[in-house]
Formats: sequence, structure tokens, C-alpha cells
Amino acid sequence: MKMKSLLAGVLTLLLISNAFAETDFSAFWKKFKSAVAAGDKSAVAGMTKFPLSMPYLQKKVKSKADFLRRFDEVFNGEANAAQCFAKAKPSKESADYQIYCPFKATPNDWENTPIRFYFERTSTGWKFAGLDNVNE
Repeated sequence: MKMKSLLAGVLTLLLISNAFAETDFSAFWKKFKSAVAAGDKSAVAGMTKFPLSMPYLQKKVKSKADFLRRFDEVFNGEANAAQCFAKAKPSKESADYQIYCPFKATPNDWENTPIRFYFERTSTGWKFAGLDNVNE
């Protein structure tokens, strides 16, 4: 009987922590996409994990100062992130989340969304962790 109670308690904690993580990400996502849309570089930098991973053959973004210089490259390079984030829905992959966006040249092509922005839970909360072109 004690084992069943213990197992039920552990399962309840796991479900609650998973639900909290999803709610926690929803709040983070709302702030993050609003800051990107507003071009608030400093706010977005505060929600970013450094070094920020970048697509194949592109240097990582090493620091906040580097991020502030490269903001347009990150959010208006291959994809128009502000436009995409207004429509895209986060998807969960294992413990992390990602947003897939179409190329900037074809913003309405939601069948082809190779630009991936991904987010990780860190000890200080959710952070933007990288950008990738899944075709490369």
C-alpha cells in the first residue's frame, strides 16, 4: 500500500511539474515574441542563453554585446521572425520547445518551415538557445 501511495505521489509531482513547465513556457513565449516584434534587443538578449547556437557555417553569438550587433542577422536573416512568431505555435520536443518558420522570401509557405528557433529550460528559466536551418 505504501508503494502505491509513493508511486501515485511521484506521478502527481511529475504531472504537476510538466504542467508548470508548459505554463511557464507560455508566459516566456508571450514576452519573447512581443520583444522580438517590438525590436527590443535588450529584452530579447535578457531571454537568451549565450553562446547562442547558429546555423551551419555561422559563428555562435558569444555574448550580449555580440547579440546586440547581430540581432537583425538572427531575427531577420533567413526568416522574418517577428512575422513568423505572430502566427507560429511552439512545439515541444522532449523537454525543450521550438518554433519553425518559413523563409523570408516565402512567408506564407507554412508547408516548408526549415528555420528553427529553439528554447531550453535553464536554471534561471526558459531561454532562447539557438537558431538552425534544418535543411543544412
